[in-house]
Formats: sequence, C-alpha cells, structure tokens
Amino acid sequence: MDVNALGLLVEIIDAGNLSRAAARLGMSRANVSHRLSQFERELGQQLLRRTTRQIEPTELGRRLYEHGRSIRHELQAADESVAALGQALQGRVRLSVPNGYGQLAMAGWLTDFMRRYPGIALEVIFDNTVEDLMEGRVDCAVRVMNDPPEHLVARHLGPVQYVACATPACIAQWGRPQTLQELLRRPLIASGLTEQKLRMAGLQPLAKGDAALPMRLVSPNFHFLREVLLQGLGMGIVPDYMVSESMASGALQELDLPAGSLDFLATHKYLLYMPTRFQTRAIRTLIDFVHTRALEDAA
Repeated sequence: MDVNALGLLVEIIDAGNLSRAAARLGMSRANVSHRLSQFERELGQQLLRRTTRQIEPTELGRRLYEHGRSIRHELQAADESVAALGQALQGRVRLSVPNGYGQLAMAGWLTDFMRRYPGIALEVIFDNTVEDLMEGRVDCAVRVMNDPPEHLVARHLGPVQYVACATPACIAQWGRPQTLQELLRRPLIASGLTEQKLRMAGLQPLAKGDAALPMRLVSPNFHFLREVLLQGLGMGIVPDYMVSESMASGALQELDLPAGSLDFLATHKYLLYMPTRFQTRAIRTLIDFVHTRALEDAA
C-alpha cells in the first residue's frame, strides 16, 4: 500500500474537504483529487463520499484513516525523539483561552509555566470559540461550557460555580437581599449570558407584564465587571473565579442566598484538543501542567 497516499487520505479527512487539504499541503485541489482517485482505483474501493461542501469517509476509508493517523503519529514521535536527543524541552505551543477565565485565573499559571520551561514559547490567544482549534490555528484550548463537543478530547478542569456579591458599602446602601428574587430588585451587574439564563429560568422580578430585569451593567468583559463591582456600583452574579481574591480580601462580600439558588448557572471548564492531531512534547507538557494547576485550584 502507498504510505504517501494513506497520508494524503488522513490530511483530507482532517481538513474536512479537498480545498482545505490542498491549501494545507501546498497543492492544487485538482492534484489532491487526482491522487485520491488514483489511490481508490489501486484499492478498487471508494474511500470518500464527496459532496459540494464536505466529504465523508466510507467504512474502508474510516479504517484506513485510523491506521494512517497512527502511522503518522508514530513517525512524528520518532522525528521529535531524534531532534530532542540531548536537548532541553523546547518548542512552540499555541493555546486559546477564554477572555474571563484566561485573564483572571490562568495568567499566573502561564507565567509559572514559562519560568519552569524556558525553552517553550507560548502563543496565547484570548477567544471563546472552538473554531480556531478545529481549523488548526491553535494546539489546544480551554473553554467554559456545559458540554464539550463530542469530536474533541476534553479534560475536565473542574466546575464553575456562580456567586452573588457586593462591596460592604453597596450592601449598606441597598440592604442585604435574602433571596434571589430580592437580589434581582437591586442594581445588578452580570454578563449577557447570565442575564439570558435568568430570563430562561423565568425569573421576573418586576411588576407583572414587565419582562425587563433591572440590570445596571451587562458586559462580556469580566475585568470590567469586576472593576465596577469593586467601585460599589451594583451587586453582581458572577463566576467564582472572577471574584475569589476580592472576596478573600474583604473587598467584596458574598450575599448569603439560600443554598442552591444559583445552581442553574453552574457550568464546567475543559481543556480541549483534537484527537487526530499530533502533540509534541511541549504541547503535552502544557496540557498536563494546566490540568494539574486547575485541579489544585479547585481542591
């Protein structure tokens, strides 16, 4: 069997269509299509079902893809072992992190990682989508979500709980709410997603027929939300990682709502990567480091 043709099949399936595979390989689409057709003629079997927008492997194509992927990973691992012989750990890792969690919780981890592994260069992208991972622009990504995509490897980094909090001065001015409904009648600070989940939960704090929540500030920027909370301009419903240091110092105080009041907002943190993409020692080291630090912080 032609190993190069097998590698081409892996590239096509990973890319999702012939055009993207051709761009990655530096070839024309016509050349990729010709080589694939030649491989199928040699085997006497169809390997891919083609449509105008995407491709889908046949049963034989899927099996050969798994074999080809394993062979490619072994060759890449062998190349890396030879290159790394007698050398310190080095390489470049592209990591995508969410804006809020990445800045407020992970910045310290990543600086510690750089001190521990001076030979590894990091490219850190602040984003909240998974497209950059799927299209190969990054090696791994941290995301806050309820359920990770099934086609990605997901390492659980722990839960994200939500807390209600405010400055002592804000509490003195507006009073300490005893229930979530009472809190929603105060000037509220939260992200747009939190506001949406409150509405989906059917929470209507105002007069009957008035569907508006009395939001004082809505923003996707968690640094901005925290700063406004610290200025005493409202009461917040925010992720725990966003205000943990401020609550520990006493700058913010947690509002003692009944247990479970904010459970419907809870979500999870995941470290995601593609199962079909080769991971260098540098990538594996960063993945293990982030996973360990997240679990330590959650303990």
